[in-house]
Amino acid sequence: MLVRADRVSIEGPHGTLLPPTSLSVADGELAFVHGEPGAGVTAFGLALTGRMRPRTGVVTLDDKIDAARLRDLTAVVDAPGISEPEGALPLRVVAGEELALARRPAGKEDVARWLAEHDAAGLANVRFENLGAATRTRLLTELAADRRGVRLLVLDTPDRHTSDVDSWADLARKHAENGLAVVVLTATTPLESLPATPARIGEQP
Repeated sequence: MLVRADRVSIEGPHGTLLPPTSLSVADGELAFVHGEPGAGVTAFGLALTGRMRPRTGVVTLDDKIDAARLRDLTAVVDAPGISEPEGALPLRVVAGEELALARRPAGKEDVARWLAEHDAAGLANVRFENLGAATRTRLLTELAADRRGVRLLVLDTPDRHTSDVDSWADLARKHAENGLAVVVLTATTPLESLPATPARIGEQP
């Protein structure tokens, strides 16, 4: 699978939300994208996964425009104000909602089993906002990767929770090594601290 964004831009109600930006990512690849903190980075992730229509440019899946199929094959992890969980909910509720979204068994025992398998059984009743940053990103990413048919993961600014780059870069690398296409959107990490040269919001390769 190859997903390509070609000079994609998006206009918001008060002007340009996303200036023209390009990126290509395929199965087993890990790509980084860097932009200024704000909605533009998230907008690119939504456009890349067929969840937001570009004003200009195109996003293709295996050289075809098919936003519906692209949405089925992708997951956006922890997008601010969109897919990030409500902080007051306990982890067991968040996990149950994500498992249900993934069309997987999501009963009480199913959730307990999933948490135990992912070294989080003792955190079941912890408010989501009180989880450590690395645990938060790991569990949300694992839940997204468990969705049936998902082949592209987009991690939305995990650096907004922690400056520990390795905690989310190693996680992203693991999923890429398992065959998924993975994109990490970043906004606060210095460019020199990223593990690879990123695509830049508003810049063309």
